[in-house]
Amino acid sequence: MIAMKEYAPAKINLFLDVIRKREDGYHDLGTVFQTVDAGDTLTLEARNDGVITLEYNQPQDYPKESDLVYKAAVALKNYAVGMVSGSENTPEEKLQAENLGADLYLEKVMPLGAGLGGGSADAAATLRGLNRLWNLNLPATTLEEIGAKLGADVPFLVRGGTAFAEGIGERLTFKNPLQLSGDEHLLIATPLDAVPTKDAYAGVPKSGPDRWENFKGIMNAECRMQNSDFLVRLVNFNAFETSVFPKHPLVASMKEEFVKLGARATLMSGSGASVFGIFPSRESAERASEALKSISRYRKVTRFFTGFAL
Repeated sequence: MIAMKEYAPAKINLFLDVIRKREDGYHDLGTVFQTVDAGDTLTLEARNDGVITLEYNQPQDYPKESDLVYKAAVALKNYAVGMVSGSENTPEEKLQAENLGADLYLEKVMPLGAGLGGGSADAAATLRGLNRLWNLNLPATTLEEIGAKLGADVPFLVRGGTAFAEGIGERLTFKNPLQLSGDEHLLIATPLDAVPTKDAYAGVPKSGPDRWENFKGIMNAECRMQNSDFLVRLVNFNAFETSVFPKHPLVASMKEEFVKLGARATLMSGSGASVFGIFPSRESAERASEALKSISRYRKVTRFFTGFAL
């Protein structure tokens, strides 16, 4: 059978505020998701025996059943089986759904514990790829609903591009995809550290809604103008830096290095540990990347990824 490939672009957070802690223990966030042209690649090949396999380019230290790629494949298959479970469907249609299977191979390059949504991007790629491979023809909204049960970042990463995200990240308002100006390039670097989610949330300040609502208004106005400096002005706040930097000095020092190396704007992504910066040119971003080589476990010079047309 013919194998298909599906790209899994990661994301950064151009702005991130923690609004409140909810009664269910989760936190309401206000953030801007942006996909970047850096990510893993998933290869998919159909099977007709109902079996789903998952292999990697390098060994992972967890069972495949806990991998979001495997969970996404199982979730999509269960949805497909559910679609034909009614009495109006023939036994042949039900058997065909039950026999949906795939061999999946993940070329993993994105680091773990990096605040780049790599695992969620892989899950989203699985949903997109299997939707085509199995000829399910489900709309993006259905894939996003399935993805929401796998992780808060997955619904956004099904489509990618640029979006406001609220709640735990599941309430999305997609915007016209942002672009860097001229020869501006993005540098993403992950220090020799990983930030457990509990470290980030412990002690993070809760701001209330005002900063986020004000930011949305400013960004909407700035995006209409799209002048060369608007992104530099907008990329200026991540509430998790307050809780992460004191416990993870390698992340804090990474951001300091970005400033010294000439980043026009720099911020930690998500709950860490990665830092990104906007540089005036590819050449300046590549010089900075080389300078950070000894203190990084991942580096990538890239630009924004504008999303998938689904």
